[in-house]
This record gives sequence, C-alpha cells and structure tokens, in this order.
Amino acid sequence: MHRHTCGTDGSSPDLCGPLSDYYIPDYILKPDSEKISINNPPTCPVVVFINSKSGGQLGSSLIKTYRELLNEAQVFDLSEETPDKVLHRIYCNFEKLKSNGDTLSFEIQKSLRLIVAGGDGTASWLLGVISDLKLSQPPPIATVPLGTGNNLPFSFGWGKKNPATDQMAVKSFLGQVKRAREMNIDSWHIIMRMRIPQEGPCDPIAPLDLPHSLHAFHRVSGSDSLNMEGYHTFRGGFWNYFSMGMDAQVSYEFHSERKRNPERFKNQLTNQCYIMKAEICSISFMSDTHMTCRTSISRNIAQLAKVKIMKRPGGKWEELQIPRSIRSIVCLNLPSFSGGFNPWGTPGTRKVQDRDLTPPYVDDGLIEVVGFRDAWHGLVLLAPNGHGTRLAQAHRLRFEFHKGAAEHTFMRIDGEPWKQPLPKEDDTVVVEISPLRQVAMLASDPCKSKSINDPSSPCHPHDDDDTNSLEDEDEWENGRKKFGAAATFKIPDEVDIAHLC
Repeated sequence: MHRHTCGTDGSSPDLCGPLSDYYIPDYILKPDSEKISINNPPTCPVVVFINSKSGGQLGSSLIKTYRELLNEAQVFDLSEETPDKVLHRIYCNFEKLKSNGDTLSFEIQKSLRLIVAGGDGTASWLLGVISDLKLSQPPPIATVPLGTGNNLPFSFGWGKKNPATDQMAVKSFLGQVKRAREMNIDSWHIIMRMRIPQEGPCDPIAPLDLPHSLHAFHRVSGSDSLNMEGYHTFRGGFWNYFSMGMDAQVSYEFHSERKRNPERFKNQLTNQCYIMKAEICSISFMSDTHMTCRTSISRNIAQLAKVKIMKRPGGKWEELQIPRSIRSIVCLNLPSFSGGFNPWGTPGTRKVQDRDLTPPYVDDGLIEVVGFRDAWHGLVLLAPNGHGTRLAQAHRLRFEFHKGAAEHTFMRIDGEPWKQPLPKEDDTVVVEISPLRQVAMLASDPCKSKSINDPSSPCHPHDDDDTNSLEDEDEWENGRKKFGAAATFKIPDEVDIAHLC
C-alpha cells in the first residue's frame, strides 16, 4: 500500500495510509489473526460502518477511500455484514484478549469511536444496536450525512450535505472525529398494539410495511386488555422523531416512488426537490410527470386519534387537546427535522412560565410535541424564529385510534415512513412512546443539540417511571425494551438495504 507524508490531520508524521492514530490491527478485529506488537496505541481508533447504497454512488466511493486510508478490516459495508454481528465479534475478542493480558486491546476498547455513513435510518440502526448490546464501554458515534434529510448528523455538527469522498476530505473528517466531544442523547421506545389486517402481511413483515426499527413481538401479557386472538405487538425505538399525518404521507410517497424508480433518485438535491413538490401537491392537488397527486390527504389529527400525555415522571395521564386544524404531529427529540429545521424553536420566557415549558434538551427525558396545519404552515420554519404549533412537552405519549375516522394514516420514525391501517371494527390501535435509555453521540462544532448537563443550562431532574403503561414487566423479562436492532432481530436477506437511506 502506498505511503506518504501526512498533513495536519493528527496522524503520525511518516504514515498516511493507513493512518496510525485511527488504525486497528487485524488481530483485534479478527479473532484468528496473528498478534503483532505496536509501540504506541492509536489515540482515536475507529470502526467504520457505511451503507454502500446511500447517497447514490457516494457510499461505495467512501468505502473505497476509507479502506485505502485504514485497515480494510475496520471498514464494513452494511449491505454485506450487519453491525450487531460485527460489534459482537469485536467485543468478544476484546474480552478474550484482555483476559490474556493484552494491553493494546484494553487501550483500543477504552478509546474506540464508531463512524456510521448513511441516511438517518442507517444511523438509527447502529444506535439501536449499541443500545441493545448493552456494552460495558459503549463507544460514541459520529455520523456522516449520506441521506436526504440528514437530521441526526446536522443536530450534532456534522453537516447535512453529502460529503466529498476523496482522501483529503476523509482525513479531514477523521480529524474532526478525533477532536469531537461526547454528548448523551435520549432514546425513545415505541410500542404498538393492533389487530393484524386480514389482507395484509404480518409475519414476516414486508420491508415497506414497517420500518426496520419496528419488529413483531408476539407475546402479550395475560393481564393486558388486548390479549385476544389476532392482536400483535410491535416495538422499536427512535432518537430523532416520530411523526404522523401529512408529513409522513409525503415521505411515504417519496420512498415508494424511489423504490419503484431508483434511477431517478441518485442525488440529495433531486430527492429534496421531489419532497418539496410533494408537499405543495398535498395542498394544491397539482401533478406533473414524476408524481401523481392524490386527494386522499391526511385528515386532521383530532379526527384520527385521542392523544394522551404524561408530562413528568410519575405523573398522571391527561388528554392533550389538539386544535382541529392540525394535520401533522411531530414528537421531536433533536433540534432537526425535515432537513435541518427546528419545529419547536425557542419559546419566550413568558410562554415557558405560563405553559410549564422547559428549554429543549436532548438528554432530559422529555420530548417536544409540535403540530402543523399544512405544508404552507411548515414554511414558517424558513423565517427567523419560525416554529410550528407547540402542543406540549411530555415524558410519555399515547395515541389511541378507534373505528370510523379513516381506513389508514401515515407514520414515520427517523425518516422511515409506513402506511398504518386503522381499526375497521370495534377494536383499537394503540401507539405508546416512552423514554428508554441513553447513547453517546460525538458532537462537532457548531452543534445544535443542547445538553441539560451543560453548566450554562438550567437544570430540571427526571427519573424514569414505568407505571400505568402498556408495558408489562413479566411480559418480556429478558428482551425488555429492545430496539430489535441486535440479537432479537435480523434484517431478512431479501430486504434491500437501500430503503434505509
């Protein structure tokens, strides 16, 4: 491999490929490899996961560049190997090596950082794996924006534009990863109970019916009111947002069109233009050669569901009064939605006091609930201090759907939409959102996300509470509150990983 003098990216002065500060030797990554000696451990060892089908051809190009600069064995194509298998293998090897007195493995495990390149769905997948594996020293994660919205990377200072893939750009990004600071973020557990439609697929779930972050969990507690034949439980999680209504419908139509005609959606600008057209279409019923506008536009949220919230841990459930004009609702954890906008904004002091609101933090156990009337209402986000309709801050939320409002609605988790059937008989679809645990992200400047643990931020304590919930402790003792990203879930071989972009 060609080697040449490095610049100012933080690597050793005489080695640029592989870069010594980030390099992990084979015997750490591959259990059967021959052990070698290294004088100085890497200061910022990284394991890189790349969705090769993200960003048009950018994912494949990034894999090539990273493998030129690092050990090829520390760069993984997610279309070939899933992150849970990779990390399970590496961390088992860490423990084996450390038990044999290997000091390098100890140092690498202590300072390991992960890089994930893909869309928000890909990043969420890796975050779910880290959460599920419950590692003793979970590594922090940096995100490379290769999707369309790129809300996760943008929230933590990594930008929202698809990156360059040449060696200089990759070395510059590695330098940012080395300098980045750790920031914990809340993850949110979502559980959905519903009667399975007779005409729809259930097990296995078709790839476009539900996002990869939701998976079937068939056992229902004996004490549960939904413990009847034909009901199923789906559970998963998210870090950025859960949304329902008009915005999810636009996203669903975009993903469906991209699935049918992938050749039309090979760059970020084209994707964003399509989504903008679809949003305009949703209120004006216009059409062009690339899409067909539908008159089955989402109904207002108040017609579709009864929404209940628990404002603080240990509090009581109370019904959330939603204006009848609201046709889209967003439950937001991070300050980035729909490509970098912040629907919550910054409430003034009086509104904070009058409505018992707190500053929006990513690690406070509270989620911001925002509503939009239509696509034009969303345009207020373009204005300085623009925001949606602030509905509430909550520790828990519950959506209850009953017969009569509509045959279906649209939902979305971290950029992945699906078409959700609603009750046709006297039954109920229930969706409940609650805090789960935290995962460490890597933040670069400028970072839009704010932590409650920042000394300059006002504090308010929170403790988790599991009372009065759909969840039953005895129902899933061993697999409790898993995202399904690791161990209990495997993406089927026939699933096209491109839909995670």
